[in-house]
Amino acid sequence: MDPELEAFLPLFPRSDLTDPVAERGKLARLAAAVPPPDTTDMKIEDRTVTADPQVPVRIYRPHRARGAIVWLHGGGFVMGDLDTEHPWAARLAAGSGAVVVSVGYRLAPEHRFPAALDDAYAALAWTAEHAAELGIDPERTAVGGHSAGAGLAAAVVLRARDQQGPPVRLQILNQPELDDRQETWSARNFTDTPWMTRDKVAATWRHYLGSTPATPYAAPARATDLSGLPPAYISTAEFCPNRDEGITYALRLLQAGVSVELHQWPGTFHGSQAILSADVSQRQIAELAAALRRALAE
Repeated sequence: MDPELEAFLPLFPRSDLTDPVAERGKLARLAAAVPPPDTTDMKIEDRTVTADPQVPVRIYRPHRARGAIVWLHGGGFVMGDLDTEHPWAARLAAGSGAVVVSVGYRLAPEHRFPAALDDAYAALAWTAEHAAELGIDPERTAVGGHSAGAGLAAAVVLRARDQQGPPVRLQILNQPELDDRQETWSARNFTDTPWMTRDKVAATWRHYLGSTPATPYAAPARATDLSGLPPAYISTAEFCPNRDEGITYALRLLQAGVSVELHQWPGTFHGSQAILSADVSQRQIAELAAALRRALAE
């Protein structure tokens, strides 16, 4: 493990997600401890997407932005909100120069699949419909997220393809949670890795799916046809149960004719880029923003 990251391991609380509501408080405290981003050169506004039910979004608007990304926070489908994602959404907007539409989707187990997906897709449709108001080109829209949010992003672009929805320029899948089956090598063997373990991943899927059988819109790794999807930037962490499903998904996209940039970060673990003082975390954040900037400038 990267020694700069290893020094912070005692600060990451242990949890098994048996009580998601209690875990939300832990995540909020961790997010509050992250150094605040510089937001002086952007406008930040809370809005509501008209849907059933309505979806809260927080919009980050840098000066002279040309494109946008619908951004979906992590948290295993059960944790996270607009406030916990604020440090990352603001940094993404600053680093990429894109409008970031951060989505406060509904959480499991109170709201199981497909509630979060419906909210995320409504946010994509809203962003496309309000492109002129946001000052962006509607053809320059991306979708992305961290962890479970990355899994939702993959599902959103599958649904947009299948339903001839808004065009998506790029999908950003950062340490994506894509496969409820947990059959990969990393999913089977990483039982005691920092922050995210095999058992914890299994708990997130139980909360998200309940008794509903998984479909490709719930677990995109189950999709049999990945053709016609937008290009992807996929990043994985070395010591993460989700590592191999992210790499496998990248390979399957390539085999389906989809352009992919894949980055496997050595010495990292799931969520470790929150340790901003580490050089590898700074490079991860900068490269993610750069990938978005390049895609929206093309």
